[in-house]
Amino acid sequence: MSAIRLLVLGAVRQHGRAHGYQVRGDLEYWGAHEWSNARPGSIYHALKQLAKHGLLHAHEIAPSTAGGPPRTEYEITEAGTHEYLRLLREALASYDQRTDVKSAAVGFMLDLPRAEVVSLLEERIRRIDEWRGSVTEHYLPPDGPEQLGHIGEIMNLWVHTADAEAGWTRGLIERIEGGAYTFAGEGEPFVGVLGP
Repeated sequence: MSAIRLLVLGAVRQHGRAHGYQVRGDLEYWGAHEWSNARPGSIYHALKQLAKHGLLHAHEIAPSTAGGPPRTEYEITEAGTHEYLRLLREALASYDQRTDVKSAAVGFMLDLPRAEVVSLLEERIRRIDEWRGSVTEHYLPPDGPEQLGHIGEIMNLWVHTADAEAGWTRGLIERIEGGAYTFAGEGEPFVGVLGP
């Protein structure tokens, strides 16, 4: 899954209608350029590609004051909303060790109902446990990872990463079930992440 696709669709959706500079500003404010492939060129490319595929609608507005081409504002389409929510659900429930998709999903999880997010995160834990089981089926050296050479250290890293991910996810579920955050349908959303 592409984190940039989820990030751009989510940012445009939060604005209702936004031009590329606004989307770029939001993603930079969130620090997405540090943990994902959300660089200026990839953001503008994603906007154009998402519009080309009918997930965003491009509105040309007034010409640039600097004399360039007209500024384009983007608005998410019904198909774009469907794709955004599909990507968000998939990212919350799936397990891989990439930080970018997981971070994007956590950043947008408030767009879903609380109970659904908990359910998706529980599915994530199930998938982590399943993945961990597939690794430990082949890797359980009784005297430590060095028995398998340096490759054993890679497998050891995988197992520890899975354990940490599962622990973090359980903690997030506890916080959500304890009433943290405002989810879809619960009132005014938190908008502090929309940038200065």
